[in-house]
Amino acid sequence: MEEFKMLIGGRLVDGASSIDVINPASEDVVAACPRATEAQLDDAVAAAKAAFPAWAATPIDERKDYLLKIADAIDVNSAELARLQTLEQGKPLAASQGDVAAMAAFFRYFTTLDLPAKVIEDSPASRIELHRKPLGVIGAIIPWNYPLIIVAFKVPPALLAGNTVVLKPAPTTPLATLRFGEIIRDILPAGVINIITDANDLGDALTRHPDVRKISFTGSTATGIKVMAGAAGTLKRLTLELGGNDAGIVLDDADPKKIAPAIFNAAFQNSGQTCIALKRLYVHDSIYDQMCAELAQLADGAVVGDGLEQGTQFGPLQNKMQFDRALAFLEEGRRHGKVIGGGAVPDRPGYFMQPTIISDIADGNRLVDEEQFSPILPVIKFSDPEDALARANASPFGLGGSIWSADTKRAYEFAVRMESGAAWINQHMAVGPNIPAAGAKQSGIGVEFGDEGLAEFTQIQVVNIAQ
Repeated sequence: MEEFKMLIGGRLVDGASSIDVINPASEDVVAACPRATEAQLDDAVAAAKAAFPAWAATPIDERKDYLLKIADAIDVNSAELARLQTLEQGKPLAASQGDVAAMAAFFRYFTTLDLPAKVIEDSPASRIELHRKPLGVIGAIIPWNYPLIIVAFKVPPALLAGNTVVLKPAPTTPLATLRFGEIIRDILPAGVINIITDANDLGDALTRHPDVRKISFTGSTATGIKVMAGAAGTLKRLTLELGGNDAGIVLDDADPKKIAPAIFNAAFQNSGQTCIALKRLYVHDSIYDQMCAELAQLADGAVVGDGLEQGTQFGPLQNKMQFDRALAFLEEGRRHGKVIGGGAVPDRPGYFMQPTIISDIADGNRLVDEEQFSPILPVIKFSDPEDALARANASPFGLGGSIWSADTKRAYEFAVRMESGAAWINQHMAVGPNIPAAGAKQSGIGVEFGDEGLAEFTQIQVVNIAQ
């Protein structure tokens, strides 16, 4: 079995104990990973704190060079990183390869940005400059659905801004991240990045730690609330990218056959385990049956299997807890709606579920109102587009949403009234490192990506000079 170690202060270290990491496609143990103690967490924070002054003083162009070296190292080791992610996460190998390529691209993208001083006033009386300074130690907490690419949502802007990092992957998907730490150990100065793994028992200690200046967290809204409460004691800065229940609204002039593949992919990418996946679809009653038929056909034809097997389109759910949750949602769909496509749960090892289309279901059901994070899409009928928009906006979540129509101008009039951080037209999940992402309502606090996301890792300092 392969060995994995944590990265603390530039050293690869064992934990006091270990955790078995399960392959969700077979339920077999892939490997054991170290489990950190709270004392090791303290060591990681202390190492990051000690490394901070020199890293913050490093010219930004030199910090960019480090990011480029990391990107190159990711590319060199891409095959191993992708294989490990598929083994522990379950997604098809091609998807993992895409994640690794995107990870390197994110590191490279942030080297194109800068943090110049902004001159607010330059008059005979005064010169006023706005500077953006690093915060200090950043705690970055990574979820299990995209273990590698989400590292690249947080680490490059944090480092570019001059911060140091303590990174904590999810306990069910730590292996690829630990290997990433081993790969970059000799690239960065000791302590600039530290990686610890736990059994879901050190998040609160990291969040409350007095020497951590900011937490960047991606995960569920329920856990995000706990993170925010823990950070309150020291008034930490926060970026919280949380749950979503993204609605898609298909207007009466849309062509179901044309748009069905894009909607299907938006709903079922990563077996539905994506925060900004399309999770509930409102369809005008004049095209409802045709839309349902197109989606059902795609679900019935989907190839579900081990992510390492050639031809697999959709892997398993990532862990037993999420699989059981998906089974409960599937039962809700059977009781309160109609399974018209997919819905099979193979009698075999692994947490597999066929992509599933549920019709004849309404708002007020858990499958519609909650974030299922599973390969199940409820399709809800409407007759009045204004009513559909109101129902889409009634959710406490507001991560993303989409409008589908043959008339882009008409779609735009609805899209700008969606209560969501992102509103797409005739597409869903169109994201990139240069496009700011921010959740509305209970879907998050703060911004990721772009100049706005970089600024989240800084503290404003105003220098005011009397002339």
